[in-house]
Amino acid sequence: MSLTYPEAIVVGLFQGVTELFPVSSLGHSVIIPALIGGRWARDLNVSAPESPYLAFIVGLHVATALALIVFFWRDWVRIVGGLLTSIRDRRIQTPDQRLAWLLIVATVPVGVAGLLLEHTFRTVLGKPLPSSLFLAANGVVLYGGELLRRRAAKRVDTATMGAPDERLPPDVVSDRRLAGLGWGESVLIGAAEILALLPGISRSGATMVAGLARGLSHEDAARFSFLLATPVILAAGMLKIPDLTGPLGAGIHGQVLAGSIVSGIGAYVAVRFLVRYFETRTLIPFAVYCTVAGLASAAYLALT
Repeated sequence: MSLTYPEAIVVGLFQGVTELFPVSSLGHSVIIPALIGGRWARDLNVSAPESPYLAFIVGLHVATALALIVFFWRDWVRIVGGLLTSIRDRRIQTPDQRLAWLLIVATVPVGVAGLLLEHTFRTVLGKPLPSSLFLAANGVVLYGGELLRRRAAKRVDTATMGAPDERLPPDVVSDRRLAGLGWGESVLIGAAEILALLPGISRSGATMVAGLARGLSHEDAARFSFLLATPVILAAGMLKIPDLTGPLGAGIHGQVLAGSIVSGIGAYVAVRFLVRYFETRTLIPFAVYCTVAGLASAAYLALT
């Protein structure tokens, strides 16, 4: 694989930003090189059975996950502390303990599906035209999530955990609301991440839509999506790091480092923006973008 520094930096930036925006990082990683064409289309091929580009892309996930951990570090201190005390005391009593276990059980579906299906989905569907169509479908899914949110009659039931003390910091209050999710609801939201194995379908978008359908606010749905994505993104990246130390990473270690730095910075800025954005706004702009960009890309690629 011949990966130039400009390619690594551009891909790293897109990866860091689009991994968290509900617009599909993998879809953009497939579509953009194809639209640029030439050397980019040859170098950046994610659908090859043993793709160095895929190893590079997934390796960037470590930087993205670290950016999420840095941004949500207070939440993770509480969540990990809750998990440890829950194991020690052999009970699930506090909101932090419950949220820790909710995140664990919600991660199981995509973990199993990723191990079984990722290679097949990527090699069969990880091509520019199918990815463009899935990106357009992602827009429809996001718009459908807004419709479901409007029709959802119930909200998160926090009775089990007790009414949150509004004098607490907003992030603590939000985490306590999320701790009121049911176990089945958490699993269903986590299972929505499986859709992101399809290039063009957004991980954060799918989980947000599942959360909105449950009746979560945009703010809480985004927060749960980012917390849920962190261990999945980190695990995916860690699994690919050995590939980058072997033949697949030969000659591109500097490019990987450059791409990772840009990816981490992009991810941190993206999550900081999105957390504030979803306090008052919706998925509609992203739905419009994905639908238009996906259909336009599909039309262009079909004609070239």
